[in-house]
Amino acid sequence: MPKPLRIDVREATAADLTFLAEAHRLGHRAIEGERGGALDIALRGRPEPIEASFAEALDDPDTTVRIGEVDSVSAGYLSLTLQTLRSNEVIAAVTDLWVHPNARGVGVGARLMRSASSLAEANGCIGIDARALPGDRITKNFFESFGLVARTIEVHKALS
Repeated sequence: MPKPLRIDVREATAADLTFLAEAHRLGHRAIEGERGGALDIALRGRPEPIEASFAEALDDPDTTVRIGEVDSVSAGYLSLTLQTLRSNEVIAAVTDLWVHPNARGVGVGARLMRSASSLAEANGCIGIDARALPGDRITKNFFESFGLVARTIEVHKALS
């Protein structure tokens, strides 16, 4: 009988910058041709050099970057930022979530989301936000499995 996979989540460190940048680029390549993907990347993607962007995130006290591992091999990541609202309440925003295609379906993303939810609760957040592109039912269903539901729909019209 095959040995069960060990799925772990840990805090990212400076030693993970190369993995994080590569994973971020792979995630962008996967969505750039999807409806809304190119604009989402232009609006919310990390600036180059991506390694420096992640290094800043690691130093930001309001941002947490976590690595999902399968048998001690980095297989995904999540970045979560705490945002203070005008009411002085805090919301947790999942700004990045990516799992290598070969590691999907084994629980890496779920472990990352559970860790994000725990962090949000520990920080007294009133909620947790994440994004899915229009038509990306797999991502939408994934987030819904954690109780996240649509609260707004962004619309856009390209002019050129």
